[in-house]
Order: sequence, then structure tokens, then C-alpha cells
Amino acid sequence: MLTEKEKQEIIAELAHCVTKASASVEALNIIQRYRGWVSDEAVKDVAKVLDMTPDELDAVATFYSFIFRQPVGKHVILICDSISCWVMGYNPLLDIFKNGLGIAFGETTPDKQFTLLPISCLGACDRAPAMMVDEDLYGPVTPEMIEGILGKYK
Repeated sequence: MLTEKEKQEIIAELAHCVTKASASVEALNIIQRYRGWVSDEAVKDVAKVLDMTPDELDAVATFYSFIFRQPVGKHVILICDSISCWVMGYNPLLDIFKNGLGIAFGETTPDKQFTLLPISCLGACDRAPAMMVDEDLYGPVTPEMIEGILGKYK
């Protein structure tokens, strides 16, 4: 069930949209901002407000890399795995995250601090290899930088 605050923010967003469905990404972002991720139940509740089916809204949610459909850690690490980042040193970075945090893609550390996810492009090919932690973009990232970057989020 949507909280009154979530519902009011979604309704306020509708005032800026031509159709209710065009508010779908922002509505999902509102839910995620409050809950950390978007559950199946939240998709159903938001779909009602937007006059969409849950399947239509889920298609939107699963299309966008920044909408999380499963619980994530307090901080989400996105590692760009595009060809530019791969050529410029993606694999050594991935190894450091896997070994240092003890998690693979799609996993969250036991303390729920970090979730590691791949992303097909961050739009930062000029700074490859690139990564994001939450909304902060880093690049070019070297293996020596990772400990300092993660230290900002502990």
C-alpha cells in the first residue's frame, strides 16, 4: 500500500505529464527513494494510480537499470561493462570488488552496505573504466582508487 506521502508526490508529478503513463518512471523513482527498491506490491499500487496494468508498469521498471526490482544494499555500485570500459581495465576492477567485498554481480554484502551490479553504459566512455556509487560517477578508475572510493560510503 502506498503511503499518503508517496501517493501525493506521484499525483503532483501527474500535473507535469500529458498522460498518466508518462509519469511511470518518476513514480517508480518516488517509490524507490522512500523504500530503496520497487516491490511487486508497489508496482501494483502505482499501476492503479497511473491507470496501467501491473505488467505494463513492470515492463517500464525492468527496462531501466536504475530502477531496482529487488532489495539492494545501502549503497549500489554500478560497474560499466561496455566495450570501452572493458578495454580500459574493467576486469581488474571487477576482481577487486569480488574479492574485496566478497560478492559477485547481483549480490549484497552481508552487512547490507553494498550491492554490486553491472550496467551496460554510464555514458562516460571518455573516462573509462567508469563506475557509480549511488549517484556519484567515477572515472577513469584504477584499482588503487577503489578503497578510497568505497571509504566515502562506509
